[in-house]
Amino acid sequence: MTVAKPVARLESVDFSPPPFDLPRRSALFLDLDGTLAPIMPRPDDVGPDPRRADMLARLREALEDRVAVVSGRALPDLDHILGGGVTAIAAVHGLVRRTADGVIADRAPHAGLEDARRILGELAHCERGLLFEDKGLSVALHYRNAPACAEAVIEAAERLAQATGLVLQLGDMVAELRTPGADKGAAVRAFLREPPFTGAMPVFIGDDLTDEDGFVAAKRLGGFGVLVGEPRPTQARYHLADTDAVARWLEGLCAPLTTPMPSKVRA
Repeated sequence: MTVAKPVARLESVDFSPPPFDLPRRSALFLDLDGTLAPIMPRPDDVGPDPRRADMLARLREALEDRVAVVSGRALPDLDHILGGGVTAIAAVHGLVRRTADGVIADRAPHAGLEDARRILGELAHCERGLLFEDKGLSVALHYRNAPACAEAVIEAAERLAQATGLVLQLGDMVAELRTPGADKGAAVRAFLREPPFTGAMPVFIGDDLTDEDGFVAAKRLGGFGVLVGEPRPTQARYHLADTDAVARWLEGLCAPLTTPMPSKVRA
């Protein structure tokens, strides 16, 4: 069985807000749920938001298009929620990636998804409150509305991962079984090898355990991560309390950035 286990830093962390004076050649990598949009009872409850779309458009202008969304959601879902306003997207935790010039790279679904889809779907029908989500390259069972089922859901997902060879990705009140392959950190590294991200300082903003891979990649490439939500052991350097705090910080970045790059960033 393969389990995605991001490495978390255990020592004390500077949980102050991130600075506004970023280098001019910075790049933003943004999670969606819990970061750009509040966590909702059902994934389908999150929809387009004109204010968010306007902010992202201004960020792209200020950062010369160096803005990407890196999320566990499927690509069509992200395009719907973002109103098509962001081209550079890594979906399904990095398994699907669309470059800034619109080229999509993905991989074939793992054969074990057929069994996982059937079994998790049956579990969702057996317990009110469980929500099944099919992303094509992964399947997930959300237990946010049925927290008493957490142990049973995780145990079932662990058995399926062991039996099928799928990767078990545990997140915020969700167990996900996905096709082996890239994670959010790999997506960040791939973007930084391509225009317009090449040579930029990466800043990754996210709330979930799945975002730790993005924090690690950003730190190793000369940037930093920003944890959103309740403080916890993390690889992020800074902290924002909630999605409202994220929105206020991003609004502050919409003015053109003029600070010079402090050092060369490896990609």
